Amino acid sequence: MYSIGLDIGSSSIKVAIVKITTGECMISLQEPSIEMEIHAPKKGWAEQDPATWWEYTCKAIKRALKETQIPPKDIQSIGIAYQMHGLVLVDHKGAVLRNSIIWCDSRAVTIGHKAYEDLGTQKCMNQLLNAPGNFTASKLKWVKDNEPDVYNAIHKYMLPGDYIAYKLSGTIHTTKNGLSEGILWDYKNHTIADVLLEQYGIAKDLTPTITENFTLQSKVNAEASEATGLPVDTPITYRAGDQPNNALSLGVFESGQAALTGGTSGVIYAVTEQSTFKEIQRVNQFAHANYSFETPTIGRLLNINGAGIQYRWLLNNTKASSYEEMNTKAATIPIGSDGIILLPFGNGAERMFHNRIIGTHIKNLDLNRHQDAHLYRAGLEGIAFSFVYGMELLKEDHTQIHTLRAGNDNLFRSEIFGTTIATLLGKPIEIYNTTGAVGAARAANLKDYDFTFFSKQIVSNDHIMTYPPSQDISPYQKAYQHWKKELEHTLNNN
Repeated sequence: MYSIGLDIGSSSIKVAIVKITTGECMISLQEPSIEMEIHAPKKGWAEQDPATWWEYTCKAIKRALKETQIPPKDIQSIGIAYQMHGLVLVDHKGAVLRNSIIWCDSRAVTIGHKAYEDLGTQKCMNQLLNAPGNFTASKLKWVKDNEPDVYNAIHKYMLPGDYIAYKLSGTIHTTKNGLSEGILWDYKNHTIADVLLEQYGIAKDLTPTITENFTLQSKVNAEASEATGLPVDTPITYRAGDQPNNALSLGVFESGQAALTGGTSGVIYAVTEQSTFKEIQRVNQFAHANYSFETPTIGRLLNINGAGIQYRWLLNNTKASSYEEMNTKAATIPIGSDGIILLPFGNGAERMFHNRIIGTHIKNLDLNRHQDAHLYRAGLEGIAFSFVYGMELLKEDHTQIHTLRAGNDNLFRSEIFGTTIATLLGKPIEIYNTTGAVGAARAANLKDYDFTFFSKQIVSNDHIMTYPPSQDISPYQKAYQHWKKELEHTLNNN
């Protein structure tokens, strides 16, 4: 018997089928082969048509069933991971009222800032664990203010994962986890965040019914069965945003564990049972996949916009033919990149610098001595140093981390990158060959909240290597302090 996992991203829809008894991945694929379109009607806006997500979800599921030749009747459960912070609006007939305002849209920034000022730091900290920011609730307020005809036609708002679950089942539900990602959950009172809905003048009845995670949420209906090839009544038993789900996919459930992502942007997602936080603007707090009233597990998410995109820029603008070539050349250069420093913050406003636009800086370049290999090493080190800087921010806010895990993709394929972080933090980084869709498929069959067994299954199936800390930390510390000094000089003079 098998379970199927969906990962609803902004670039593609990923699907995986795993064997229930062992967690073995039978297939993992994505649709479409090129990235889905993101519409930008105005500067700083980002929208997608939810119908596109559903179209490629159906194609990907049908293709996975066909290529594996697994009988559809053997699919026992469905798990859904999805891009966080998006807003989907439907009317009483379930028709989508406008394009989804997705995670990277920034139109509601000023709305969130004003709400934070009006509500005050203490109330936001005690009840929301976050500043309202540019999240789902603030985007809904933007619609209310700017598109009143759309707002007045709303039956329910949803997160992207809620919408796919609705298309599969005809039932509109959400989760505490999803609401927390939109800054729509009150952690103090364990309810919908009335304090923010009232601030925004948003009717409480627009919020979907809340369903628990790791339980029967809804079932595939006849219409979705015809569209996907899945049997009628196949249960949907799990959903979570992409970053909590990525952590789950790596077996990160317990306080002190952290999942690292080194893609276009970088993410540190640290799990904690900490209840009070100093940083609620530079760091975000979300209900983790296994959050409950009895076990209020929180995921602290620190995002670094300028991560892999910087290394990709070097690939596109030098003579390198691949990341592998860049990594090989970088390995010929000593720790510290022979004095070159790269501050990798050229991908918009950085939240950990209070939403300041810092820009990318390449410093100390000697045109007579330095070559492309020096730039590659400086690029890897600069991004790694930004992760360490972020981890120091978490530590200063009393978040303790003892276990680091990452997927075997993007920046973590570089030994320089992995070893630099591991050495400066004094902790090994465990690397796993898994995906968000695989994690969602496994989570769909998670029984009795047995996260220990689930984690063991991940370790036995997916662990491929570990980056240990170097025994000689001094050159790494010297290079990091040099980088940090240049960063602070830039921050003070920008």
